[in-house]
Amino acid sequence: MRINFWYISSLIISTFVIIPILTVFSSFFEDTSNYYQILKETFLLEYISNSIILLTSVLILTFLIGTGAAYLVSFYKFPLSNFFKWALILSFAVPPYIYAYSLTAFFENYGTAYSIFKNLFGEGNYNTHIPKFDGMIGAILSLSFSLFAYVYILARASFLYQSQNFIDLGKNLGFTKFKTLYSIILPAARPAIVAGLSLVAMETLAEFGAVDFFSINTLTTGIYNSWITFDDLAFANQLSFFLLLFIFSLFILENLSRNRAKYHFNTRVDFKQKQKLQLSGSKSFLAFIFCFFIFFLSFLFPLSQMLYWTIKFPENLFDLQIIDLLINTLYLVFLSSFFLIIFALISNYGNRVSKNKILNILSTLSISGYAIPGVILAVAFITFIAWFDESVVKNLGFFSIKKIFIGSILGLVFVYFVRFYSLAFNGIKSGYEKINLSVDESSYLLGYSKRKTFMNIHIPFLRNSLLFVCILISLEIVRELPITLILRPFNFETFATSAYISASEDLLEAAAVPSLFLILIATSFIIVTSKYILKDNNG
Repeated sequence: MRINFWYISSLIISTFVIIPILTVFSSFFEDTSNYYQILKETFLLEYISNSIILLTSVLILTFLIGTGAAYLVSFYKFPLSNFFKWALILSFAVPPYIYAYSLTAFFENYGTAYSIFKNLFGEGNYNTHIPKFDGMIGAILSLSFSLFAYVYILARASFLYQSQNFIDLGKNLGFTKFKTLYSIILPAARPAIVAGLSLVAMETLAEFGAVDFFSINTLTTGIYNSWITFDDLAFANQLSFFLLLFIFSLFILENLSRNRAKYHFNTRVDFKQKQKLQLSGSKSFLAFIFCFFIFFLSFLFPLSQMLYWTIKFPENLFDLQIIDLLINTLYLVFLSSFFLIIFALISNYGNRVSKNKILNILSTLSISGYAIPGVILAVAFITFIAWFDESVVKNLGFFSIKKIFIGSILGLVFVYFVRFYSLAFNGIKSGYEKINLSVDESSYLLGYSKRKTFMNIHIPFLRNSLLFVCILISLEIVRELPITLILRPFNFETFATSAYISASEDLLEAAAVPSLFLILIATSFIIVTSKYILKDNNG
């Protein structure tokens, strides 16, 4: 019997990615240390309640900011509206933990705000009048202004392709613009908005840097402390299990709430291109102020704060090994992107040519890694390697593999692979959906093998999709903190870990330089990506 190379390759890749994910669930039944009982009697309820408060607040704020900005730039013309439609996504360049550093640095006692007041009005007791954004409020603001772009991008894409018929329907019913928005436009965009909020929810529950900086006890910090402080991998995985259960419950409840509701016209015949309305007077000014306010707070504010400190304390710039950090960061980006794209390509093509149900199910499970916080995947990976080393490798008489995978580039890239495989797989899959199966059949009729069809026809066609996926993966890896922090080799630092270490030692001025470079690198990736994200057919 002839072995199907593409089927076997896809099966191995999907299984390979699923292993750390399954480890989280299998570890739920392991015995834990006394730390579980201690935590249960002290801080466990606080972990859960803080996570719920943080999640709820961030979801509300990102919904208001994201959908509000998307609605304005999609339906109206006002000063700089074309600029804001792409400028608002630059918030992606500022991870929540860097926003947290900026927020604290600006509003703390004798911080940047104090310096501004002092230079403008002379000496004075300004600290009593400067608000302090720390603790839970600081974490909510940091996460909201860093993550709202998920909702903004998906809501804008949905608004962009809504038919003029929706607006005409509101007019015929005598609705005001506001009533048309919440009665017709928002319900029609619900799947896109919910998808954006789901990404925000996953990122919020997965966030470690910002909540740790503000000393907020959440399930994510509990997972990290269980492993780092108390060396209890089993309990760390049990907390991970509850966190995943919470995430999946949100998805299930939302799907059930939709029931069989439909949010689109059945045919393109019903579609009528909408025209943006020109705002004037106070409405135009208010729309401009709202978008500029969001753009300033989400991007210009943290960028200027980091730039200010870099200029004010130039010694930090010279003390930092910028070239080494840049090489380390780009090394991880290129290595991880290469393997992710190669294996996601093979897996997608294997699914396409084999049309196997089992393989489709495995592929669906394998892309769930993005829904799992990085700290959970890192702990699950260490758990699996430790178990495999003790139970399999040593029994076979081989040397220990812990040093090969834990605290090494290989282990780091592997967990990146699991975490971001969803981005690579789905990005390439969306490109494949544009290639009609008749193209493959024509290629076979011309005498091309499956390998030649893949190499000579599919890859050239997918060139733009591959570039887009590569940039998205690069952006995520540059920003990633907990995985890198836990699994990096000794003395191997990136811009993200360097900024975190300085901030954790209360050296915010020193954290400014790596934070600034991280923002600039991420911004360059976003600007290149924006032409793919912000396709606009009607200006």
